[in-house]
Amino acid sequence: MKKLVSVLLSAAIIISCVSVIASGAEEPDLGFAVASDLHYNVPPEALEGEIDDEIYWYANRRAAMENESGLIIDEFLNQCAENDDCDFVLISGDIADHGKTIPQEHIDAAAKFAAFEEKTGKQIYVINGNHDLGEGSDTDREDFMRIYADFGFDEALATDPGTCSYTANLGSKYRLIALDSCTEGGGTADGLTTDKLDWVRIQASQAKADGRYPILMMHHNLLDHMPMQRIFSKNFIVRFHRSTAELFADWGIKLVFTGHEHCSDAASYTSAAGNVIYDFATTSLTMYPLQYRLFELTDSKISYKAATVDSIDTEALANQTSGYSKAQLSLMNEGLNAYAKGFLKKGVEYRLSLSLSMEKIGIEPGDFSYDLVNTAVSGLLDILKNPLYGENGVSALAKEYNIDIPQSNYENGWDVATELVAAHYAGEEAFSLQSTEVTIFLRLVALVLRHDLADVADKVFLKSANELLSGFGTSGIAADLTKLGSKVLGPVTPVEYFLLALVSPIIYNFAVDSDGINDNHGVLPGYAHVGAEINSANIIENIHSFLNNIMRNISLFLTVIYKMIF
Repeated sequence: MKKLVSVLLSAAIIISCVSVIASGAEEPDLGFAVASDLHYNVPPEALEGEIDDEIYWYANRRAAMENESGLIIDEFLNQCAENDDCDFVLISGDIADHGKTIPQEHIDAAAKFAAFEEKTGKQIYVINGNHDLGEGSDTDREDFMRIYADFGFDEALATDPGTCSYTANLGSKYRLIALDSCTEGGGTADGLTTDKLDWVRIQASQAKADGRYPILMMHHNLLDHMPMQRIFSKNFIVRFHRSTAELFADWGIKLVFTGHEHCSDAASYTSAAGNVIYDFATTSLTMYPLQYRLFELTDSKISYKAATVDSIDTEALANQTSGYSKAQLSLMNEGLNAYAKGFLKKGVEYRLSLSLSMEKIGIEPGDFSYDLVNTAVSGLLDILKNPLYGENGVSALAKEYNIDIPQSNYENGWDVATELVAAHYAGEEAFSLQSTEVTIFLRLVALVLRHDLADVADKVFLKSANELLSGFGTSGIAADLTKLGSKVLGPVTPVEYFLLALVSPIIYNFAVDSDGINDNHGVLPGYAHVGAEINSANIIENIHSFLNNIMRNISLFLTVIYKMIF
């Protein structure tokens, strides 16, 4: 009996040891947080703003929670401090909002970082963004590296003279390549040069020679994070991005952390040799969705998830900045993320409305095109801001043009448009072409095209004729003809169907994230996941994905054309 007990105890001990060893093999080699675009502002003594709204009247045109930024950063650092799986913090640029002209913003941010490191023993690594510095400004590269000396620069293994680029070890297996992707003047466009790329090549090669995996961090995006970003948002992605991604991937870089675009999106690229690189664009920490990323790395896998700042010390906020109402503070306490979404939507509306003013467009009264453009812009803004439903709502106007606006809980066009923008910022867009939001948006576009153009024709080109015929009950020649045409041809004309067919792939790719990589959480192959057989499979998968995208876009085009014909 004693022998049996001894055998069972021995077996239990062996099994326990094996379990510990097995679980130890799965333990992450490295865990860290990634944040971007903190846009810290020195808090004002009182709220400032121009929007007359009960809750979000102080929203700014960038839709950034500037006044609350310091407390949001504090909470982010608190979460990193309390997270035992977070060993490091990486920040990919735009630490300060007015860093070029207000050095105090950098000084304050650096003080927060220093307090975090002293409290936790965890290291923060930073790189500059376009808001942080500019040669000839109050903060230049030397100033930036001096202020943030303790956050990567003083312990740098290698630096690139004349830039803020440096390298540092992360744990026992990885090496960070922090790349200064900005121009000397601090403009929004990227400042990558062949010299900077060659420096990256050398550092990636040295990392491999030292037995380490290279991880790259820079401010500008490496890959597209929205349809045709190189065209529509060209200053936010590096030039020659595909060839740069090809080089980085073949130099052994698998992970790249970027910001700048203020969206939460993950994208991948497979080189001709079968090497895969992932670009994780992280949204602005101080804008909706107040989000950052957490990573855990092993040789075999890369695990990641999004984390959110959903509360701040509102008592401290009210003490530092006067003017907050009880309703505002109460909503923040109920859920800061939901509050930030409302702030974002009001800020986007404010920014677009401001940019559509005649003053911003640059056309003055008396100019040849003033009446034409002013009528068009006014009509567009009316359609966006007026109630969607009701007796005199936009849907009633749309029916006159044989356009049906589906029922929803949205109050107006701005509400719909900003909902789509918010989804882009938050990542993992889940709208489809058949969704209520996209349907309403497209039909509002159709209404703008018909009503606005007819309104321009009536008020500008046919003004005299309409005044002459007004006594006979004609509201407007162009408007009446357009409404008549809508009744005859249906809600969409053949030409409009063809145009929709052309743009449907772009709309689809903006509304639906279908690249196979989850933006906000997932597991990807690790750095050790390489080899001839694996790379061959990567190439085949890349070709398959490429062909699928082409077929999907062709299918979208043909589907719309089919509806036009039948």
